[in-house]
Amino acid sequence: MSQREELLAGAKQCLVEKGYGKTTARDIAAASGAHLASIGYHFGSKDKLLNTAVIEATGEWGDVFERALEASRSESPDQRLHVLLRTLFSTLPENRDLMVASVQAFSQAQFDDDIGTPLREGIGRARRDMAALLLNTAPNEVDNSTAAGLGSMVYNVVTGYVLQYLVDPEGLPTVDQAVEGLHLLVHPRAD
Repeated sequence: MSQREELLAGAKQCLVEKGYGKTTARDIAAASGAHLASIGYHFGSKDKLLNTAVIEATGEWGDVFERALEASRSESPDQRLHVLLRTLFSTLPENRDLMVASVQAFSQAQFDDDIGTPLREGIGRARRDMAALLLNTAPNEVDNSTAAGLGSMVYNVVTGYVLQYLVDPEGLPTVDQAVEGLHLLVHPRAD
């Protein structure tokens, strides 16, 4: 493993153990076994390293969704939505600390372009990727309108459930309840 990779691994460990806001450069150096100065050499700053670690870690978590939806390629869009939500709900407990660190990073985005710029870019990719996963197509085949509409809606569902889970882990609906709720949102019952 290169020193850069060791620093990223150390930063991810610190994100889980200490959170975004309480991690120091010394913490990362100690967790990675690297010299303190190597953070500046490889990443420019501790914040840039933490940003890279958060984005990389959430990307790795996103790969879990991609694999699950790949396995359901022949399924209907409704069944693929079930797969997406089942995967989301089942992976939240093991990724809780990562989600806490991500929320902390999001809260700093408006104050720091070193955080905000990569997060904005990551959200743009996530919208396109999520739309592509549900539509069973390649991300480069998703047009801007679909990414803005469907991709944003799916992204909102995922991040909304992440926030709900962080506040009230026992309060999440079942997958069937969540899908039914989305159906009612799109096609309300007539009174």
